[in-house]
Amino acid sequence: MKGIILAGGLGSRLNPLTKVTNKHLLPVYDEPMIYYPIRCLVNAGVTDIMVVTGGNNAGDFLKLLGNGKDFGLKHLNYTYQVGEGGIAEALGLCEHFADDEDICVVLGDNIIENNIKDSVDAFRAQGGGAKIILKAVEDPERFGVPTIEGEKILKIEEKPDKPASNYAVIGIYMYDHTVFDIIKTLKPSGRGELEITDVNNAYIERGNLTWGELEGWWTDAGTFESLLHANKLVADTGANNT
Repeated sequence: MKGIILAGGLGSRLNPLTKVTNKHLLPVYDEPMIYYPIRCLVNAGVTDIMVVTGGNNAGDFLKLLGNGKDFGLKHLNYTYQVGEGGIAEALGLCEHFADDEDICVVLGDNIIENNIKDSVDAFRAQGGGAKIILKAVEDPERFGVPTIEGEKILKIEEKPDKPASNYAVIGIYMYDHTVFDIIKTLKPSGRGELEITDVNNAYIERGNLTWGELEGWWTDAGTFESLLHANKLVADTGANNT
């Protein structure tokens, strides 16, 4: 399995902090934000990793991370996303890197308390398809929200006005190699982006998407409020991913 961290985009919701740096290089307590998704993958046993960057400060990732030796890695791969074409577009840039292997995708502003090793192991044993991770939240309307019937997800709606549940699809996704075929069929949403929710719904239509629920806390860090919340969570309880 290969790991992909999506850390592109312009971070416009954090302007003016992002006028002079990429959002994922901002601090979360005592470490740069990008450290957390890297550690999330490494601690789940995924060590062949590509970082998708973007904006005017992409070179700073190389200055900060190098080849990943601070995380016990021998090598880190990088690619560049032009503009803000959406999460699915950014993922599509990684097809050559994935090389027909399964992938675990982590959004660069996602921070979790514990680790995802059990979910990664379960997906490896699944033998194809996709797996997503859910977390109950107080504000599901900010995220992709699943409609759940028993153990089955019927559909996922992006940022719904009336959420079908209090679960959010967190920014950690596992896919087989056919994800790139799905991405090539997508049309831009009303936001002008290729949506990862459309990718997940395509797997639901195929009947081969599974899900698990995350233990411990999770937050994104893409708004001023959630960035502050992330700093407080890490300062108070830590984010070990162990």
